[in-house]
Order: sequence, then structure tokens, then C-alpha cells
Amino acid sequence: MTKAVIWSKPACSYCDQAKKLLESRGVEFEERKIGNGWTVEQLHEDVPNARTVPQIFLGGEYVGGFTELRKKLES
Repeated sequence: MTKAVIWSKPACSYCDQAKKLLESRGVEFEERKIGNGWTVEQLHEDVPNARTVPQIFLGGEYVGGFTELRKKLES
């Protein structure tokens, strides 16, 4: 299935839910955890108006956060 990129941060329940959802659907993903090798500035290069995490890309297409990911995978 399509590879995903998920921008996250430590202790983020929505980030954890998004990762679990991707795993349950067999979607490989790259996690870019802010504060663990990645910066907020790098996130803003990908998603200039990001105010929250997770920020998720699926197959190179920007999806949004956890709620948008769930809706996209259910459709």
C-alpha cells in the first residue's frame, strides 16, 4: 500500500492513534518526530500553516491530521 509520512511529537495521543491506524491498514510510514531529529521549522517547510500534530501525508498527498486520515482510509 501507499507509504505515508507522519509528523508527530512525544506524548501525542492523536499521533499514536494515527500510527496505530496506519499499522492496522498495513501502510508503511516514516515518522518525523519533532524534537527527535526533526524541528518545527522543518515541519513548516512541508505544512506552512501547521499548528498541531500529527500532520500526515499519504502517497505524497497532504491529508491533514488524524481525523482526516481516518476519513480518507474509510472512504
